[in-house]
Amino acid sequence: MPPALTLQDELLTWGESVRRDLPWRRTRDPWGVLVSELMLQQTQVPRVVPRWQAFLDEFPTPAACAEAPVGDVLRAWRGLGYNRRAVNLHRAATAVVERHAGRLPEDLDGLLALPGVGPYTARAVLVFALERDLGLVDTNAGRFVARALAGRAVPLREAQALADAAVPAGAGWAWGQAVFDLGAAVCARRTPRCGSCPITTSCAWALAGWPAPDPVTGSGGISGVQAAFAGSDRQGRGRLVDVLRSGPVPHEPLSLAAACGWPGEPERAVRVAQGLVADGLAAVVAGELRLP
Repeated sequence: MPPALTLQDELLTWGESVRRDLPWRRTRDPWGVLVSELMLQQTQVPRVVPRWQAFLDEFPTPAACAEAPVGDVLRAWRGLGYNRRAVNLHRAATAVVERHAGRLPEDLDGLLALPGVGPYTARAVLVFALERDLGLVDTNAGRFVARALAGRAVPLREAQALADAAVPAGAGWAWGQAVFDLGAAVCARRTPRCGSCPITTSCAWALAGWPAPDPVTGSGGISGVQAAFAGSDRQGRGRLVDVLRSGPVPHEPLSLAAACGWPGEPERAVRVAQGLVADGLAAVVAGELRLP
């Protein structure tokens, strides 16, 4: 059997045997898939599992999301972090209602035209909702592409082409899930478990003897190490949004600093609050900072 077919067969067989029962894998609703993909960006699966269905219970369609104030969407996003994603989801829902009569477009260009929907997310909706045979390249899947398919660091354009070419015909959904499970459980960033990998005999990096540097270093679509969260502006932003979920905060330095958790840094808190307003996560109304 040719190596490419061997890899496909090995990975699909393994993926079928270990596939995690995640709630968004039980739907083919494009809106539900889009919600899951935005929630999963930079957020671990265990945090998303209890929030995904609760969010869809409140906003079951793009129209329901678009009709709600952004503040309601932000409240439903509690516990997921990176609150700008909630604003992007609301903007995308509004565009779907205005441009597509409330139904997500079913083509790549139409999805890419939605606010906050990038190349990976657009393809993920097509793969996981519509079962299209497209390859996916994000941090998890990108490691598989760089190590198993290329055996070297690859720029994003080449990584996408390799990912597309590797998808077995008619198996886009199952392939995508298997690639993600491999990246999450085996092909990890720092300590890949090559000894228990189901495709070691077909992996380009393994066949080459695992030469340094690791192919993920410098490959397109793979996120780098994030700066520390503790003490960062991101932490202060998150604290301030959490406080706003319960009610407005006086728009004055000391109150903002207390809400950010920086009682001695009022100027920094004012700057963070200004950033929230600029990003659409907050508004100043009658001398108070509140959710929009």
